[in-house]
Amino acid sequence: MILRALSLSLLAIPAVAQDVAVPSGQPVSLFEVIPEERPEMGETWVRFRFLAPGIARGPEAMSFEETEADMLYLCENVALPAILADDRNFDLVFISLSDREVALGTADPEATQFFEGYRPEAATCILEEF
Repeated sequence: MILRALSLSLLAIPAVAQDVAVPSGQPVSLFEVIPEERPEMGETWVRFRFLAPGIARGPEAMSFEETEADMLYLCENVALPAILADDRNFDLVFISLSDREVALGTADPEATQFFEGYRPEAATCILEEF
């Protein structure tokens, strides 16, 4: 199960790619989890990065608005349970969707990428405005 793979350590290693059912019905799979210490901000972050080929450019592409509910769902139903199982506290959880694997911090003008940041509170994710 996906949560078992994540709960092993949340290290910056590729996660076992597994499909996740999301509200929009688009195919989504987790490909990477990256925890980050942000000492300049006094926070720790974790990034859950998902492949979502349905957002690729083209006439059938899903828009950001069509995927917002998916990102909240992924935060509350994949990221939060994994964090709780790992017994770690993170100040921010970032959920990103990309139509292809792109290394974090690398520009790829051909890639479509969406992301949102959430503050975990109890069993929910609160959208952070940036």
